[in-house]
This record gives sequence, C-alpha cells and structure tokens, in this order.
Amino acid sequence: MFRHAPRLLSRATPAGMRWRRPFSTDVAAETPFDSKFVDSWRSVIPNIEPPKTPSAFMTPRPPTPSTIPSKLTVNVVLPYNSIFSGKEVDMVIVPATTGQMGVLPGHVATIAELKPGVLSVHEGNDVTKYFVSGGFAFVHANSVADIVAVEAVPVDQFDQSLVQKGLAEFSQKLSSASTDVEKAEAQIGVDVHSAINAALTG
Repeated sequence: MFRHAPRLLSRATPAGMRWRRPFSTDVAAETPFDSKFVDSWRSVIPNIEPPKTPSAFMTPRPPTPSTIPSKLTVNVVLPYNSIFSGKEVDMVIVPATTGQMGVLPGHVATIAELKPGVLSVHEGNDVTKYFVSGGFAFVHANSVADIVAVEAVPVDQFDQSLVQKGLAEFSQKLSSASTDVEKAEAQIGVDVHSAINAALTG
C-alpha cells in the first residue's frame, strides 16, 4: 500500500497546484526578475517605477564552482572582532549541537548551531584550536564557511586551575539553586566550564 502512496498523491493533486520547494543549489545566482509583475505594474501605474523586493538589494549569490577547490575559505566573526577573514584552510571542525562536524572543500550547504566546544582549524600539519561558547556555522556550496560565535578564545590561553575552580563553583550553585532561573544560570556555567575543561584535558 505504501509503495503506491507517491503515485496516488501525485494523481490527487492537480497539476497547477503542485509545488516543490527549491534546494539551495536551485536558487539562481542572479537576482530573479519578475517580468510579468513589472509589466502588470506599468500597465496600471505607468508614471511610477515598480517597487523593488529585498532580493534586489542583495549581492548575487556566488556561483557554485564546477570543480571542488583545494582549499576551504573560512571567516570567523565575533560581535567585537574578526578572527579570520577569507582565510584558506584545509579543514575546520566545529562543535555542532549534533556532534563534531568536519567541513572540507566542497561540503554541502549547511547551517549548524554551535554548542560550547573546540573549533579546530587545520592548515596542513598545523592545527589551531579555539574555544567557542556558542553560535552558528554557515557552510556555503562554494566552499566558504562563515562561523559566527559569541566568544572564541585560543585554547592555550586558559588557566586550567581557574577553569576547575569555576566548574566547582557552578556545580555548587546548581545543587543549591532554588528557582528555575538560578538552576538555568548554574547549568549554563557547568556546561561551559565542563566543555573548557574537556578541551584542556583532551
């Protein structure tokens, strides 16, 4: 019965009502131009230029290269600073909420939410590690990755004794918290300090 479901659904849907959501690779690289709307507008109001849509003010999406480039272009941006801008690397590993996610050149377009953890930037045999507290990673089909984080600190700048002290303090606050707000704040502190401690010991 279930084998015939797609055929039955397509038969039940009128041809004019069928709708398919385009994939990101189907989106035109150039700003779409609705000639039918413009012609209708000018036939009714010939003295006023037709309004522009938000897409008219955006730069065209870069075309997807036909061949996979050898490098991944990475931008790492914080609210107050830009760590990397157009840096070409071999790979980055981001701490996504679904687990560690490696991004190589030619990676499929993806948006991933980041959790507290280590961002690893690989350039040949050199690996640079940053601790990020959270944010988002936007991986584009043209082998460009934009990583937007709240905080990003080199792992080697942490004092492990202070991290363990903070973890103990937040664990104590979590056990003694009486309200939902106090529990939430303490849990965030425990999660972040635990992630930093794991980054330092691992």
